Amino acid sequence: MPRSSRKGVRRFTKRVFDIVAVVVSAPLLIPLGLAVAAVVRWKVGTPVLFRQKRPGRDAVLFEILKFRTMTDRRDAKGELLPDAERLTRVGAWMRQTSLDELPEFINVLRGEMSLVGPRPLLVEYLPLYTIQQARRHEVRPGLTGWAQVKGRNELTWEQKFELDTWYVDNQSFWLDLRILLLTVVKVLKREGIAHGDSSTMPRFTGRKD
Repeated sequence: MPRSSRKGVRRFTKRVFDIVAVVVSAPLLIPLGLAVAAVVRWKVGTPVLFRQKRPGRDAVLFEILKFRTMTDRRDAKGELLPDAERLTRVGAWMRQTSLDELPEFINVLRGEMSLVGPRPLLVEYLPLYTIQQARRHEVRPGLTGWAQVKGRNELTWEQKFELDTWYVDNQSFWLDLRILLLTVVKVLKREGIAHGDSSTMPRFTGRKD
């Protein structure tokens, strides 16, 4: 079978698996999502959902959905405070348990994301990637990925991108299953959430030569 045909079959199989997995999990995901939404409404406020444009496959923009974990607190000049200062206690807990990412299952159903793939990052990072790093956009972004089960926020940006491109070159159905199982373990152990002493990952500023 030609390489292009194999690639098409792999994409189709992955898409079917994503849809089936989300639909089968819906009886658990829907009540859990509603419960988390109620907590966010009570503890963080409205809007309950955080929406932001992110680059997907081929760097095409889509609107990612998450539960809000931060307030909109600003300084005297009207500028948003640093992420660490706006992150609420319940928001930190949601990030530790990955419950803030539950709405991304909607992105999966829409075909904007996959269960497994490189995490979708900020649009402002697009011009900062090297040619090799930009290859992470050859596949749909994922709820979880190879970089997430190999260290998540404990990794440097360069290490994350190396793992992302490794996944692009080595993706398979069995690798995806392995990543999903490892993700469950990582979430239960709450590993790789913080970056050093910071509760959030520092911004990517490009390659340092």
